[in-house]
Amino acid sequence: MADPWIDAYNFAIEIAKKAGAEIRKASVDEIKISTKSSTVDLVTATDVRVEKIIIDGLKEKFGQNVYCFIGEESVSKKGACILTDEPTWIIDPVDGTTNFVHGFPFVAVSIAFVVKKELEFGVVYSCFEDKLYKGRKGQGAYCDEESIQVSDNKDINKSVIISEFGTDRTPSKVKKICSTMERILKIPVHGIRGTGTAATNMCMVACGAVEAFFEIGIHCWDVAAGAVIVQEAGGVVCDVNGGPFDLMSRRMMCANHVDIANRVIKEIEIFPSERDDGQE
Repeated sequence: MADPWIDAYNFAIEIAKKAGAEIRKASVDEIKISTKSSTVDLVTATDVRVEKIIIDGLKEKFGQNVYCFIGEESVSKKGACILTDEPTWIIDPVDGTTNFVHGFPFVAVSIAFVVKKELEFGVVYSCFEDKLYKGRKGQGAYCDEESIQVSDNKDINKSVIISEFGTDRTPSKVKKICSTMERILKIPVHGIRGTGTAATNMCMVACGAVEAFFEIGIHCWDVAAGAVIVQEAGGVVCDVNGGPFDLMSRRMMCANHVDIANRVIKEIEIFPSERDDGQE
């Protein structure tokens, strides 16, 4: 039986690398020599331009009205992100914008493909590392052409956990985030890390560098591609309360093993976050 999504998958890899090259170019031509624009304006311009490269490339390749799109810079700013049964691209053109501004070398292009609300494949290109992570449902996960798998460590005391502080500085939320970090450190674990990009964090779980990553307040474009890659690498993806993963919930836990996930979940102080689809 013919593979219906092979062309889409292969082109996602191609366009992710093209977008990554544009980000690297912008980091030299814009960030380092700009004196007129503010940093925020500069990043916005780069984000919008890179997303346009991706979406225009997909439309040129497959046709104008063939697929739906959910993108951080375009679709998302028009209101709630409604995921239908139609084949849909979910795109984060520059995951790690703060890193991009400061020259911290973890910035990723994240592209996922969803059909009937099920993730079919994900591509994450870590631009400055020049590493491409990819995963297809039922076909494994890879870094470049090398197969990757999650860590086989099931001992929480020997684990490294990734999380982020997020961008919401509401005092009550910051307090809960810091309290969660403290509780996890006291388990104790080997350490807590963060690359500043959710997509890269998830790939760190997928390749076995860390045992788990969780965050509240992220968006569907941050985690869609990474979710496929983690699952195809043998890991688990779920809600931060241990329930099923909901792409629109803005809450996500992924881990190498359900035992590690459940142990970390016990320490997470959950706070409310408005859904991407606007539902209650």
